[in-house]
This record gives sequence, structure tokens and C-alpha cells, in this order.
Amino acid sequence: MRFDRFQLHTKFIFASLILLLAGCVSTGGESSSRLTPANKSDQAESAARVHTDLGQQYMQNGDLQSALEKLTKALQFDPNYVPAHTVVAVLYERINDMPNAELHYRKAVTLDPSKGAANNNLGAFLCKTGRNAEAVAYFQKAVADPFYQTPAVAWSNAGNCLMRSNDYAGAEADFRKAIDVDPQNADALYQIANLLYQRGDAFRARAFVQRFDALGQPSPAALKLGHDVESRLGNRDAALTYSKRLQSQFPDSEQAHALDATASP
Repeated sequence: MRFDRFQLHTKFIFASLILLLAGCVSTGGESSSRLTPANKSDQAESAARVHTDLGQQYMQNGDLQSALEKLTKALQFDPNYVPAHTVVAVLYERINDMPNAELHYRKAVTLDPSKGAANNNLGAFLCKTGRNAEAVAYFQKAVADPFYQTPAVAWSNAGNCLMRSNDYAGAEADFRKAIDVDPQNADALYQIANLLYQRGDAFRARAFVQRFDALGQPSPAALKLGHDVESRLGNRDAALTYSKRLQSQFPDSEQAHALDATASP
């Protein structure tokens, strides 16, 4: 399940801090009390953005306590700053505080109901926590946003969620929509190949395994699937090639051990 993340712009952090501090200094006899409401709002959002970027940087470095402090500060500056709600939701989810994670994912959607990324993130969280039908509704809202830059992510997430509900036809349809939007969407290519294989259609599964393999992003699961597909089709040489690649590239993976076990006398 993929979430949309707000990217760090670290090279702008210190510049933003300087500008923010400069905005708080009186010049030419003006005081901060003469700032217009619009200027105060802009300063609050700028401060929230800086603290959100710093919080995300702390998260990436594994310092979750400092990250939470920065993100809490960001929301104190601007309680309506959507990226801060999103990042703190991810943090709460990482530390398994699901109620607070859900609170902030939902707040992000409340503040910007048509935003594709916010709807996708809430949908991914709901699917992860077993609320599949509600999750799919948010994925549909995500792809309805004409300005959403990664609709293939939401389509692929919807497909994964439908698979959890055993709606395999719906899942295949959504994976195909993801691939229509982004023909190189690795998750959708792998998932539809696996789905077709599980449904007994190894011939069509092979085409998607090959498309996935052409991306140059091998994974233990995909190589094992390639082996299984070719084995079912009776192509022993091709199956052996996948097996050798799996064992050489991912020798400690669960999939490599599973093949070793089946090969043992």
C-alpha cells in the first residue's frame, strides 16, 4: 500500500528560517502589530512549513521524538496546514498510535476534500486497518482530482484493497487502470501478474511478469512468481533462470528458502 509523501525541500529550510526571522524584526519603525491579517497568516503558514520540513527530516533520520516536537509546533503555528497533518499522521502510524494517525489523516481530507494525495493517504490507512469499502471510496475521490499527479498509485492501492475483500474482478480492473495511466507502475504489474496466476491464467500472467522484469527492479516475490508461472507453463529452462536469479540476488529471502525447500530431496 503506497502513501503519497510531501517531499523535503531541505535546501530551502535555512533560507525559509532566515526569511521567517527577518519578518519578525521591526524595520523602519514598523512593529509586528501593524501586520495585516493576510501577512500574519502568511507568516504562520511559512513557520508551519519550515517546522514540517524539519519534522520530516527528523523522521527520515529516525529521531521520532524530535520529529513529533517539530510537527506539533507546526500545527501550533497553523492548525490548518495540510502537510503537517499528513506527516504527523505518518509518524503516529509508525509508532502504532492508530487513533491519532486516523485523526490527522481525516483532518487533512476535511481541510482539502478534493485533494488527491490526502484522499489516497486516508484510503491507504483505512485499507491497512481493514475498512476496505470505505477505503475504496477515498481512492475513487483521489483519482477524481484532475490535479492529482500520481493517480496510478491510488488505482493500484484500490486494487490491493479489493483483493483483500476477495473482489478479484474489481481488483484486476483497477490494476489495469493503474497500468493505463502509468505503464511502468511496478506494483500494478506485479499484482495483476500474481492475481492472474492465482486464478489459473499463467499464460496472461507471464506477459505481466515480463513487463515487470523489464523495469529492472527485481524483487524476491516477482522472481519467485516468474519461476512459478514458467513452471506451470512447462518451461523448465525459463523457470530455472528465474530460480538462479532469485538465489543469487536474494539468497536470504523467504522466497529463495522456499525454492530451496522444494528442490530438496
